[in-house]
Parts: sequence; C-alpha cells; structure tokens
Amino acid sequence: MAKFAEMTKKITPYSDTELGKKEQVTKMFDTISGNYDGLNRVISFGIDVKWRKRVVAILSQKQPKSILDIATGTGDLAIHMTKTGADTIVGLDISPGMLEVGKKKVNEKKLGDTISMVVGDSENLSFEDNSFDAVTVAFGVRNFENLEKGLSEIRRVLKPSGVLVILETAVPEKSPYRQGYRFYTKNILPLIGKLFSKDKSAYTYLSESASVFPCGENFNNILRKIGFIDVTDEPQTLGVASIYIATK
Repeated sequence: MAKFAEMTKKITPYSDTELGKKEQVTKMFDTISGNYDGLNRVISFGIDVKWRKRVVAILSQKQPKSILDIATGTGDLAIHMTKTGADTIVGLDISPGMLEVGKKKVNEKKLGDTISMVVGDSENLSFEDNSFDAVTVAFGVRNFENLEKGLSEIRRVLKPSGVLVILETAVPEKSPYRQGYRFYTKNILPLIGKLFSKDKSAYTYLSESASVFPCGENFNNILRKIGFIDVTDEPQTLGVASIYIATK
C-alpha cells in the first residue's frame, strides 16, 4: 500500500517546476476549467454521467441530510446529488477556477440554497469532527498528494455510521479490455487533450495518474487500513471505473 501511495505522489502534471503536486494540480485544473466539462463528455463518451447517477442512487438509499463533495470541480456530482433530498451539500475543491465554473452552474439552476461551493484542501479540511452524513469524491482521490492523509480527514469529518462513496477510474482486469483501455488512455486521451485544451500536460497527467492508482481490492484495503468498515467496490462499464462504498 505504501508503494502505491508513493507512485501516485510521484506522478505530477509538470516536470519543469519546483511546485509540489498539490500546487501543480491546482494550476492544472485552473487552466483547463473552462473546457473541462466538454472534454469529460468527449473522452468518456458521456458514460461519466451514468456513473454519477449511480452514485446518487447509492446515496439516496442512505437519505443523508448533509453531504460534503470533495474535489467537486465544476459541481457536476454536487448538482446531481440534490436528487437525494439532502438539505445541505458542500462542494469543496482546491481549484478556484473550477469552482467559478461550478458556481455559475449552481446559480443557473437556482440551487444556491442547497449547494455551497468553497475553496479547500482535502488533506486539511476546515470542518469539525463528525460534521457530515456522507462524503463523496468523483475522480479526485488520485490527485491527493497524500492519499492516506486525505482519506483520514474524510473519516474524521464523517458522522458515526456516515457513508463514503468514491467514484474513480480503474484499469480493467480482463483481456482484451485491459489492453484496449491502456491504448486509449496512453495514446488517444492525451491526443484529445492536446487538441482541445490549453494545457498540453493535463490529459497526459490524468492518464498516467489513473494507470498507477490502486484500484479494486488494493484500494479497499487502504480504506480498511484508515479505519473504514463495510468496504465494497462496484466496477463500472467493463471495469474502466469503480464506485467504492465504505462506512465510518
């Protein structure tokens, strides 16, 4: 598990800077925030919307009143989660640029009474212990500079019996899907990013970080090490993503 943590820490967006991973990730997402939503739909063929709806379905069964959405980005998942009936949803992200896009979407949908968007560091959360019924992270944990510290912070702010739901990319285990996924993420995804994004390094980084992330049972074991219980994972779409569910 320590090996995976070190690998994810070493994969960074830029090689020609002395900035740490956290600062590099912030810079990267600020740069690509304007076209992030559109590119997400393109590179996932729109399937990411289906995955988010599955997260909402899981949470709806738990009937949480308060939700913290970490790495909320432009607020896609936070907006979807209003369908759970939660009274309060806090969308937190380290990138002010992504949050500005998210705030506009929230305001356009007139959801400001339910959703608040705040700048914050997932590894140093400003909330009190036992603050939220549920915490979600969509495509964000692989960007944590210190994975275990970030997960420990999540557990701290969860209420007893609170639920954590994480949606993250994964590498398919079976052939030929595994080989096809690796070809797509290594060759096609960065090419799309270069064609449509101002930041030529961003989608290469996103591909590389996904390839080394400890998916499946490896990630389940990290969650258990942090202290979560009832840990399960649900592979999505031939194993190219997984939804992890755990309880405090």
